[in-house]
Amino acid sequence: MEIITTHLNADFDALASMIAAKKLYPNAILVFPGSQERNLRDFFIESTIYLFEFERVKKVDINKVTRLILTDTRQKKRIGKFADLIGKKGVEIHIYDHHPPSDDDIKGDFELIRETGANITNMVELLKEKKIKINPEEATIMMLGIYEDTGSLTFSSVTEADFHAAAYLLSQGANLNVVSDMIVKELSAEQIFLLNDLIQSAEKYNIEGVDVVITTASYEKYVGDLAVLIHKLKDMENLDVLLALVRMEDRVYFIGRSRIQEVNVADIAYAFGGGGHPTAASATVKDLTLAQAKDKLIAILKEVIKPKRIARDLMFFPVKSIDAKSPIKEAEEILTRYNINALPVMEKGKLVGIISRQIVEKASFHGLSHRPVKEYMTIEFYTVTPDATLAEVHEYIIGNNQRFLPVLEDGKLVGAITRTDLLRVLQDEMGKISRIPEKIDYSRMLAQKKIITKLMEERLPSNIIMLLKEMGKVGDDMGYHLYAVGGFVRDLMLRYENLDIDVVVEGDAIKFAERFSRMHGYKVINHKKMGTATIKLPDGFKVDVATARIEYYASPGAIPTVEHGSLKLDLFRRDFTINALALALNPKNFGEVIDFFGAQKDIKERVIRVIHNLSFVEDPSRIFRAIRFEQRYQFQLGKHTLNLIRSTIKTGFLSSIGAHRIFLELLLIFKEKDPVAILRRLNSLGVLKAIDPKLELSESRLSLVSKVQKVLSWFDLLFLDEKVTRWIVYIYSIIDHLNFKEASLLLERFSISEKKKKEILKSREELIRILNEIYKRNIYKGELTRSEIYNFLKDLRTEAILFMMAKTDQTAIQRYISIYITELRKEKVIIGGDDLKEMGFTPGPMFKKILNELLMAHLENKVSTKEEEIEYIKNNFKKEAV
Repeated sequence: MEIITTHLNADFDALASMIAAKKLYPNAILVFPGSQERNLRDFFIESTIYLFEFERVKKVDINKVTRLILTDTRQKKRIGKFADLIGKKGVEIHIYDHHPPSDDDIKGDFELIRETGANITNMVELLKEKKIKINPEEATIMMLGIYEDTGSLTFSSVTEADFHAAAYLLSQGANLNVVSDMIVKELSAEQIFLLNDLIQSAEKYNIEGVDVVITTASYEKYVGDLAVLIHKLKDMENLDVLLALVRMEDRVYFIGRSRIQEVNVADIAYAFGGGGHPTAASATVKDLTLAQAKDKLIAILKEVIKPKRIARDLMFFPVKSIDAKSPIKEAEEILTRYNINALPVMEKGKLVGIISRQIVEKASFHGLSHRPVKEYMTIEFYTVTPDATLAEVHEYIIGNNQRFLPVLEDGKLVGAITRTDLLRVLQDEMGKISRIPEKIDYSRMLAQKKIITKLMEERLPSNIIMLLKEMGKVGDDMGYHLYAVGGFVRDLMLRYENLDIDVVVEGDAIKFAERFSRMHGYKVINHKKMGTATIKLPDGFKVDVATARIEYYASPGAIPTVEHGSLKLDLFRRDFTINALALALNPKNFGEVIDFFGAQKDIKERVIRVIHNLSFVEDPSRIFRAIRFEQRYQFQLGKHTLNLIRSTIKTGFLSSIGAHRIFLELLLIFKEKDPVAILRRLNSLGVLKAIDPKLELSESRLSLVSKVQKVLSWFDLLFLDEKVTRWIVYIYSIIDHLNFKEASLLLERFSISEKKKKEILKSREELIRILNEIYKRNIYKGELTRSEIYNFLKDLRTEAILFMMAKTDQTAIQRYISIYITELRKEKVIIGGDDLKEMGFTPGPMFKKILNELLMAHLENKVSTKEEEIEYIKNNFKKEAV
C-alpha cells in the first residue's frame, strides 16, 4: 500500500502537494495525518474536493504500508501516527518538501527538496517536466497553495520559480476568482475582536540588540485564519519581527513572522514542535498555559537570536593617518611600513579625505611624490558611527564600492573598517544561516548586477539584439566571455539613441572576430598590434571588438601602453563610472549589466565621477569629456571629481596634452547638441585659458559662438542637400578676436593641415572685408538689390557666409544672407552657348558678358523662362550680333 500524506494542521500548500503527488503515484491513497486548518476545512465543504477520495487516517492499517510519500514536510513530529513508519523495514520513504533543514528531518529514499515560497511550486515544475496533464480544478487547488504560502506572491521567501509555476497554472485553467474568494476574505466579528486584542497586548522586546514584538491573546473557542490576522498586524505596524501566542480552547497556537536574518522563526517554531520557513512558521503547543508558553518563547529567543553586529565589533583601531599637507612620498612610506592599503587624511584633527595605496603608487610613478596628499585624496566618502549596523556597513562598502570606511564618534576618528573585515564577518554570519549556501560568490557581491533584457527589447532594433545574441553564442562555443561595454551600455540605460557598439572579449578578440565573421559571411578588419578588430556587416553596420586589456601611462598625457587583462581591469582603465558598465552577451547571462564601480548609482543620481584619483593626471583630455557628458546628459560633476579637475589645471598638466588632441576634443564638442554650454563650463573652470590664454572666451565671444549655434540650427531646418563643415563655422567664432598671425599660430598648434589652415584664414579675411563693404553699401545707398547681394556673396564658402550671418548684428544683412542661401544662389541661366550661336553670336568674351547679365536679370525677376531670356538678349545685345 502507498500512502500520500502531509503535516498536521494541513493548509492549501499541503493539500495541493498531496494532489500533485497523486498525479505521480496514481495508486497511492490520500490521507491527512490529523486536522486541517479552518480555511481548508471550509474549502472541503464548498468545493468538489471529495472527488479526490481522501481516506480517514483511522481506517489506514499502517502495517500494510510499503511506501510513504511525504509532501510539504519532512519532520517526524509533524506527521502524526505515520511517524511509526519511519525506519520500519520494507517501507520506502519519498519526500517532497521546501522547508529548510532541521534536526528532526526524516531521511528519504527519494527526495525532492528545494527552498521555494510554496512546496507545490516544485511539484508543478516536476509535473510539467514529465508532461503530466492537470485539469482546471487541480490547477486551481495548486494555485491556492502558492497564493496562501507566499502571501499572494508578496512574502520575502518568494522565488522566481513560484512566479513561473503560478503562470503555468494560470495557463492550465486555474480559476483566480475561486483563489480570491478563499484567500481574500472579509474578517468576521470574532476575528476583528481577536485582532484588536493582539494589537492591545503587543509588547516590544530588545533581545541581543534585536527588536522583537510579542503579542498574546486568549479565546475560549477556536477562531480561524490566525495566520492572516498576524500577517495583517505585521503589515499594519510595519514590524520586522512579530511573534504571536494565542490560546484557543485547550491549546496555544504560535505564529511567527520575520523580515530579518537575525531571527529565524522556523527555529522558534521547531522548539515548540512546529516548523516552517525562516520568515514564516507556526506550531501548536499542548500542555502549556499561555503564560508558560510566553516564558518559553522568551527563553527560546535568547538562545536562537544572533547578536546584531555593529561597526564597533568590526572596526580596527588605532588607525594610522597622515596630514593633508604631507607629501605623497610620506604616505607611500607609511603604507609600506605598516602594510596597509589606505590612509585617512587629517587636517587640524579633522578627517578630510582618504588616500589609497593604488593612488599613491600611481602618483609616484608620474613623478608627483613631492605633491601634497590633499591634491589627490578622495574627498567624497562615507563614514559611520560605532553603533552603525552591519547592514549599513555592507551598504557603504559593497553597495557604494568604498573599500575603506572610517568610524567617527563625535567627529573624532576612532576606527576603520576595510572590505576584508566585512567579508570575514559576512562569511562567518552566512555560515550560521541554514538557508544561505555555505559557498559565497564574493564576485557577485563586489559587482552590482542587473538584468535589462526588457529594456533592450524596448530600445534596440530586433536585428541588433539578434546580432548580440549570435555573438554571445559564438563566444560560448569558443569558451570566451563577451560583453558590450562603454557608451552603448551607458546610453541604453539612459534611454539615449546609440548604436555604436564596442564589445570586449575575455579571450582573443581577433580569433573571435574572424570566426564570427566567417560563420556569417561578414567582413573583418584586424588590428593585431592593439588586439582589436572591426566586424563589418553587409549593410555597413560595424561592431568594434577588443581583447579585455589593461593600460598604463608612462607619463602624464602620454598615449597609453596596453596589455591583456580581465573585464574588471578593462573597465577600470576607463574615464568615468558611467562609461565603465558592461552588458553580458553569453546566453547564460545575456542582458546582465555588470557594474564594478557604482555606475548605476551615479546614473540614478545624475553625477559624473572619475574611477580613480589620477584619472586626469594620466589623461588631462578627460576633463573635456567630463564636461561634455555633464552638459549632454544634464548631470553634474561630483564634488571630488570637480576638485581633481581644478587640481589638474592648477598643476599645469593640461599643457602636456598635444594641441591636436585638444583640437579633436573641440571637434567633438562642436558635434554636441549644445556646444555653447560646454564651452561656457570649460571657460568658467579655466580649462581653455590653461591650454592657451588666447582660447579664453569672454561673454561676448561666447555670445558669438551661441549665434553660430543658432545659425547652424536655422540652416539645418532648411533641409538642403548641402552639407557644411560645422566645425569650421565654430572655429571662425573661436579665432574671431585674434589677428592674422595669432589665428595662424593657433590653427598651426591644432595641427590643422596647411591647406585647410590657409583656406580658413583666407575665407576669414574675405568675409570680414565683404561684411564691411555690405555694411557701408547698405548705409550710403540703401537696400541692396538681389543681384548686388548675389555678387557680394557668390565667391564665399557656405561656412564663411553662415559665420557672417552670426557675426553681424544688422537685421538687413542677415536677411540678405537668408535670401542668398534660400533663393539667389540656386538661380541659373537656361540657355547656353549653342543657343547663343544659333542666335548669331560669335563665341568669345561676349558669351560671358551675355550670360552674366542674363543671370542678373533672373535675380531681379526680369526673366524666368527660356523664351524671356531670348527676348531679353535680342533687346539688349542687338548691336553685338554678327
